[in-house]
Amino acid sequence: MSQETLDDLKYELELKNAEIDELNMELHEKSEEINKLKIYVTKLKYQKKNLEDKLDTKIDYDRARIDELDALEEKVREKDSIIEDKHDQVKYLRSLVDGYKEQLGENTDNLEVQLRKISKSYEDLLAQKDAIIKKQDEMIDGLIKSNEEIVKSNKANVISLKLQNEKYQKIIDNLSDSSG
Repeated sequence: MSQETLDDLKYELELKNAEIDELNMELHEKSEEINKLKIYVTKLKYQKKNLEDKLDTKIDYDRARIDELDALEEKVREKDSIIEDKHDQVKYLRSLVDGYKEQLGENTDNLEVQLRKISKSYEDLLAQKDAIIKKQDEMIDGLIKSNEEIVKSNKANVISLKLQNEKYQKIIDNLSDSSG
C-alpha cells in the first residue's frame, strides 16, 4: 500500500472515530433525556397516587355524611311515629271531649285545656320534623353538589393524565425508535 492510501485510511478512520464520538454524545444526551422523563413519570405517578388518596378520603367523608343522613332519616321516622301517635291521641281526646260535653258540662273546660297542650306538643313535634327534614335536604343538596364537583374534577384529572401519558408515550416511542 502506498503512503497516500494509508493516509486516506487513517483520515477515514479518524472521521469514523469522530462520528462514533458524536453518536456516543448523542446517545448520552438521549439517556439523560430518558432519565429526566423517567423522573417526571415517577413524579406524575406520585401525584396521581396523591389524587387517588384525596379522592378516597373524600369518598370516606361522603360515606360518613350519608351515614349521618341515614341516622337523621331514622330520627325523622321516629318523630313521624310519635306524631302519628300524638295525632291519634288528639283524635281520641277530641272524641272524649265531645262525649264529656254531652255528659258533663263542668269538665269541659278542663278537657279543652288538656287538648290545647297536646295540640301544642303536636305542633312542636311538627316543627321539629320540618327542621330535621330541612337540614336533611340541605345536607343532601350539599352531598350532591360535592359529588358533582368530585366527578367533574376526576374527569378532568383523568383526561389530563391520559393526555400526559399519551404525550410521554409518544416521546418514549420516538426515543425508542430513534435509538433503535
